[in-house]
Amino acid sequence: MTFAEKIRALRRAAGLSQQELAEQAGVSARTVRGWETAGRYPKKQALYAKLCGILHCDLSYLMTDTESFITTAAEQYGSRGESQARAILNQTAALFAGGELSEDDQLAFIQEIQALYLDSKKKAGKFTPRKYLRSDEGGKEA
Repeated sequence: MTFAEKIRALRRAAGLSQQELAEQAGVSARTVRGWETAGRYPKKQALYAKLCGILHCDLSYLMTDTESFITTAAEQYGSRGESQARAILNQTAALFAGGELSEDDQLAFIQEIQALYLDSKKKAGKFTPRKYLRSDEGGKEA
C-alpha cells in the first residue's frame, strides 16, 4: 500500500475531508491532495508525527524506510537532496530487476546505500567558494 493510499484510507476512516485534514495538520488542502493523488510526501518528519496523531495510526505504518530516507534527505539537503535520494532508490530498484538477491539481501543493500549517502553528504558539507567566505574581523572578505 502506498503512502497515498494509506493517507486516503485513514482520512476517510476518520471521517475527515481533505480540507479538514489540511486544517488540522497546518497545511493547505492542495498539499493533502498532492499526498493522495500526485505521489507526494510530507517534507518534514514532524508532519508525519502530526498526521499520525490526527489519523490515530502508528508512525511505522505511515512512514516506510523509503519515505523516511527521502524525507531525511529533503530536510537536511533541500529539494536537491530529495531528488538525489529518489534517484538512488530508483537506480537500486533497477539494479535488482534481475532478481538475483534475496529480499533480505536487497533490503540490507538499500539500507547501506542510504546510510552511505547521508554520511557522505554530512562529511562533504556545503561547498562555499572562498570569495564568498567572510572573516570574523570587520566583515571583510577572506
